[in-house]
Amino acid sequence: MVARLSRRGVLVAASGAAVLAVGGAVAAWEAIRPRQGPAPELPDAPPGDERLLRRESAARGRTVDFWTAVPAGHGDGRGLPVCLVLHGASATPRDYARFGLARFLTDAVRRGAPPFVLAGATGGRLSWRAAGADDPQRMVREEVPAWCAERGFDAGRVAAWGWSMGGFGSLLLAETFPGWLRAVAAFSPAVRAGDAVFTGAAWLRGTPVGLWCGRQDGLLDEVQALARALPEPPVRAEYADGRHDFTYWGRVVPDAFALLGAALAGP
Repeated sequence: MVARLSRRGVLVAASGAAVLAVGGAVAAWEAIRPRQGPAPELPDAPPGDERLLRRESAARGRTVDFWTAVPAGHGDGRGLPVCLVLHGASATPRDYARFGLARFLTDAVRRGAPPFVLAGATGGRLSWRAAGADDPQRMVREEVPAWCAERGFDAGRVAAWGWSMGGFGSLLLAETFPGWLRAVAAFSPAVRAGDAVFTGAAWLRGTPVGLWCGRQDGLLDEVQALARALPEPPVRAEYADGRHDFTYWGRVVPDAFALLGAALAGP
């Protein structure tokens, strides 16, 4: 507990500089934001209990969308562990049904992944860091698990998954609260050498990390550099043909969900 508080304290102390950097970071990521290419090929599997609700977030000072998905055949998901979903700069939870995330989840479980639920809320375009009184990271750390517990999900077993800006946010979340997440899956995380994820990489020791990035993605070199900078080798580091879009990410979702399901299984 002391390590977590000290790590959080370091980041809070540096928040003033972080706030100034947020706008520039998001603007830079616009150059590699997801393309409007073909939709991902969706699996032949039905969504289970999928909901999009509105919740009041004190951490963000506004009402946000709160999306959840339970694999088909697992009822309302009571007792299942949770994978937090952190979106990129050009998506929100309202896009998750169109992306077919609930169908991918059912498909993964049918293929043998231990069942879990997906849960995510609107984080805006702040790179999942605080900007003034708006703190999407605190929302993910404190409020989203509480909302999940209200639904009967097991908020004591938590992992995180994100793409692009959300991949950055998922890794930063694991660094800020060492040992809290059972695993992190990051698709084409929008990282840069010298940024908060790179400088805090040592805090990922003990957290299984999976990295995926397309070979035609402008972030490939940075993602591979991050893999080398981790204190332990990533449990998965996959680079196949693909760009910075859901056409590619949809192809690697099954691998990521298998990893996350295995990490979340057990007591």
